[in-house]
Amino acid sequence: MSSVDTSQTTIQYKSSIHDTETLQDLYYAILKPRMIEEKMLILLRQGKISKWFSGIGQEAISVGVTRALYKHEYILPMHRNLGVFTTREIPLKRLFAQWQGKASGFTKGRDRSFHFGTQEFNIVGMISHLGPQLGVADGIALASKLKNEGSVTAVFTGEGGTSEGDFHEALNIASVWDLPVLFCIENNGYGLSTPTTEQYRCKDLADRGAGYGMEAHIIDGNNILEVYEKILEIAERMRVEPRPVLVEFKTFRMRGHEEASGTKYVPQELMDEWQAKDPVINFENYLLEHKVISHDQISEMKEKILLEINEHLDIANSEAIVSANLDTELNDVYANYNFEEVKPGSTTSELRFIDAIAESVSGSMERHPDLVLMGQDIADYGGVFKITDGLLNKYGKERIRNTPICESAIVGAAMGLSIKGMKAMVEMQFSDFVSSGFNPIVNYLAKVNYRWNQNADVVIRMPCGGSVGAGPFHSQTNEAWFTKIPGLKVIYPAFPADAKGLLNTAFNDPNPILYFEHKALYRSIRQEVPEGYYTTEFGKASLIREGSNVTIITYGAGVHWAMKILDELKIDSADLLDLRSLQPLDQEAICKSVTKTGKAIVLTEDSLTGSFASEIAAMISEECFESLDAPVYRVGSLETPIPFAKELENQYLPKDRFKSKLQELLNY
Repeated sequence: MSSVDTSQTTIQYKSSIHDTETLQDLYYAILKPRMIEEKMLILLRQGKISKWFSGIGQEAISVGVTRALYKHEYILPMHRNLGVFTTREIPLKRLFAQWQGKASGFTKGRDRSFHFGTQEFNIVGMISHLGPQLGVADGIALASKLKNEGSVTAVFTGEGGTSEGDFHEALNIASVWDLPVLFCIENNGYGLSTPTTEQYRCKDLADRGAGYGMEAHIIDGNNILEVYEKILEIAERMRVEPRPVLVEFKTFRMRGHEEASGTKYVPQELMDEWQAKDPVINFENYLLEHKVISHDQISEMKEKILLEINEHLDIANSEAIVSANLDTELNDVYANYNFEEVKPGSTTSELRFIDAIAESVSGSMERHPDLVLMGQDIADYGGVFKITDGLLNKYGKERIRNTPICESAIVGAAMGLSIKGMKAMVEMQFSDFVSSGFNPIVNYLAKVNYRWNQNADVVIRMPCGGSVGAGPFHSQTNEAWFTKIPGLKVIYPAFPADAKGLLNTAFNDPNPILYFEHKALYRSIRQEVPEGYYTTEFGKASLIREGSNVTIITYGAGVHWAMKILDELKIDSADLLDLRSLQPLDQEAICKSVTKTGKAIVLTEDSLTGSFASEIAAMISEECFESLDAPVYRVGSLETPIPFAKELENQYLPKDRFKSKLQELLNY
């Protein structure tokens, strides 16, 4: 079949494909999502689905890219990429159930639209924040590269999403690490109602590839043959020579951002121009003119697709409305994990807090060959606190990875490694910097198991805390940012032996874990620590001292402050409870102690408003009210940022206030 320009097609098809079967298959593949969408728009008007993000006019991109990739290669689509799901041949009844919020959908009614993933079909759905999935694609591609799979990972974003920091972080990481990620930008003219002229100043978004040393292409996104053939060629080269490629697909959004938005903000002449470039109608006319397909064959295809749509809709419609089951909802927040106790041996050696953590990291690297460490300066330099010093020589640069200053995309990459069945540790250089990676932690890692039964096997180490004269950006203790987020586990040890055992457990647990390490304890606290490998269970507080007059509840450096003050005041009648684990929390141990003593004081390094100490105090008041002989006291740092100068920092921290409040409570 020769390349011919015709008056019947606005799109100019120039193809090297002569295979009739391939051309007909591409037509069927692009027709199917169009017909499904047309049906969904009817159902939307009838109130049978709640929302719809239309990809009408953009089908050639989803179908062409998906057909060009192998089925085992991962695709991370967006709202308007129905063609990815249909081309991967997901049963329509499951898609319809998903859109109706039925139990047989991919999220059990917990999320709507295309906010889901499926390992069965190697598709990882997006979240509404858009950008984080780009970093996830990096992680999937990294895992594929480490496993020498020769695979490509494709990830979609819109032109609006390219304004997000995650886009730039993900491209930078992929370029630096030579990751085989196909970054697909669907430039469809508008981000909701904001035109491209208000989104960016460069002529083409593909121009950004040069800034990252990345190969880039511009493709007519309405031309199914151009999309398919060029992606086929690009992907094959990427498999042989792993590297990222940026592709900008020029297309247009023919309907509203979602149906309720409408398109009144779009000039009619622009709509008319792109309507003439409809990818389905143009391709159909092209095939008819070249006698690759007949009107009868088209009718048969449409009849077949419509029959499938109606049959699967009937199945989805007949399914009962999802029922709310409390146990199911609560149990699905975290991935299943049965703690495996490895008891410590009798041989010990004296270790500093920091050395115990380093032993755990190194031992876990040996125990888990699929564990990858990522963080700024953690390789040759050994990290700013030297916890990973020497690991590069022992485990190699593929597993001990220096990262650019891209906290958000690195957290996303850790998620991608987990999707590929690997483990990841991210070292935040300081816990303060986690704010730059906050979104993927609380909106992706924390929710992913609940949403579509995908665990996030990620440990994020968080050097935190004051008493080191480091000021407002290197001294925060920010555990309360995460203790309220269902799906995260938060660990905060006070002693070297616990630090080692709890971190070992963290690397075994398939859930996302925020592991807080107080910097002031790193080199100031020593203890006899069992040699070799052992684990310590989460959710079990440690009773450091026993007494009957008052319960002191704290964690991290607060444990050592409390011990010192008890010694200074010569108080030997207090229960001192080291929580160790904040989420899960040992409520039983807290209530048992408070019921015994009748008085409770909670000590935290955080400022009190919104602190975890406030949560504990509220729980005690609610669960132990009848046992209390006094109000539950809370002691925390000042309601200011943490200052740098020693005198100011000492005033900020709660040590002196705890001393006086403890005496006040004992005298109550």
